[in-house]
Amino acid sequence: MISADRPLSVRDYHDGTKHHFNRFARSLGYLDWASQPNPFRSYRGAPELSLAHPAGGRLLANLLRYSLGLSAWKQFHTSRWSLRVNPSSGNLHPTEAYVVVGGESGLGETPAVYHYAADRHAVEQRCAFSAAGGPGVGGPACLVALTSIHWREAWKYGERAFRYCQHDLGHAVAAVRISAALAGLHARILPDWSHADIATLTGIDRDEDFVEAEREEPGCVLEIASGLQTSAVSRTALLEAVRAGVWTGRANQLSEDHVQWTFIDEIAAATRDPGRAIRGAPPTFALRASTFAPGASVDKSAGKPAYPAPLLLQRRSAVALDGRSSIDAERFFAMLARVMPDDAPPWDALWWRPRVHLALFVHRVEGVESGLYLLPRSPEAGGALRAAMARDFLWEPVTSGLPLVRLARGDCRRLAARVSCDQDIAADGFFSLGMLADFDASLEAFGPSFYRHLFWESGVIGQVLYLEAEAVGARGTGIGCFYDDPVHDVLGLTGHAFQSLYHFTIGMPIEDTRLTTEPGYAWER
Repeated sequence: MISADRPLSVRDYHDGTKHHFNRFARSLGYLDWASQPNPFRSYRGAPELSLAHPAGGRLLANLLRYSLGLSAWKQFHTSRWSLRVNPSSGNLHPTEAYVVVGGESGLGETPAVYHYAADRHAVEQRCAFSAAGGPGVGGPACLVALTSIHWREAWKYGERAFRYCQHDLGHAVAAVRISAALAGLHARILPDWSHADIATLTGIDRDEDFVEAEREEPGCVLEIASGLQTSAVSRTALLEAVRAGVWTGRANQLSEDHVQWTFIDEIAAATRDPGRAIRGAPPTFALRASTFAPGASVDKSAGKPAYPAPLLLQRRSAVALDGRSSIDAERFFAMLARVMPDDAPPWDALWWRPRVHLALFVHRVEGVESGLYLLPRSPEAGGALRAAMARDFLWEPVTSGLPLVRLARGDCRRLAARVSCDQDIAADGFFSLGMLADFDASLEAFGPSFYRHLFWESGVIGQVLYLEAEAVGARGTGIGCFYDDPVHDVLGLTGHAFQSLYHFTIGMPIEDTRLTTEPGYAWER
């Protein structure tokens, strides 16, 4: 029991939402279809501008299209549902996006805050700044603020939903960074923005605009720009302009009935970020309104595209894998090389050093023995993981190009499925994996708010794995359901030095031929 006279800790929530062989984390236990949340937020009464229209900010339209837009519509008999470029647990999509652009963006005459409506590929103007907003306020090429609606995930997953909201946000961060690179733009998280400031910037702290609507939780702010210069935008001036601006629109209600999960409210409060100044961080990117003006030229050297646009739109989450196809060692190693951090997209969007590492169950990789493997993603992590794993593992290097080590040989398909909530998809692919976070040391170094960042990093890794799978003609899927401590037992881990946060699998998909598919938007048909 958690004592009423002390605040909730990250460990309280994390341990309290673990799945066990004999007990799952608390949830409703069934799906109340009558209260299923609307997957799309909108603001009634807010002026709307379609980004499909040529007059809109073209680069802004593409940035959002290839990161947070719809990728397809699926239909089975009378049921129809959308898919998005950024994945989400259960396709529930708790992440919302807001953009702040200058008056030269092609959207309006003055700088403004807009909400992105993915269902219509449009933006809704939430706040228009006054013409005399002050120097620097009208200067951003683009700020993208991401928030989460916890209820969308909690409707299905109960108390564990806060975790899923965070790694979904990490997927969105990676998607935005990769999309920005298509246009030769930079993007990175701004750590000095507190959650209170993000709430003010996006207007989600305005009670009058959320009278009956489900509230949103601040996530992070990304700066999108074309250069690597010091920003001329003052956060203080920008917040003053927002407070003095003209706000329009009221948020829609997503469900009429709700179940309140107070554990989620408590961990959200316990992990809110006060903002931080990072010493030695890369310089802040310059923000120029002209970057998103119609017909603007782009510095192609500013960002290196990681993946082509068509690949971003074809990403899907596998529902089932065939259990027999294999991949060769060269492609396997290439996939793992792409999740190793460097100064290229999407890793350059993150301000911290890698804190998440991979434990791999290798099933069908030609030239690599089946078994259990470990991939530390930072030089110092290998020694720490070896010291923490109280088992007699092999610790054999596998290839000179990666710090990949073999821990144990053998068929681990049943084991992989067992620890992933007995899901066959973890055993039927080329390989599956668990993402191990450097837990205690990270929280000690950066405080409780960094609990969210650990999941964000896991989501960024997951997004890269999704796209790497698509690039080789395969398919991946994130696995949020796994038995936490049994995973640790397999690796000989005790305590909280390392914790498993997210699982993933890649293989050859079994397509459901009963479903019909249409493009994400009518103009693309």
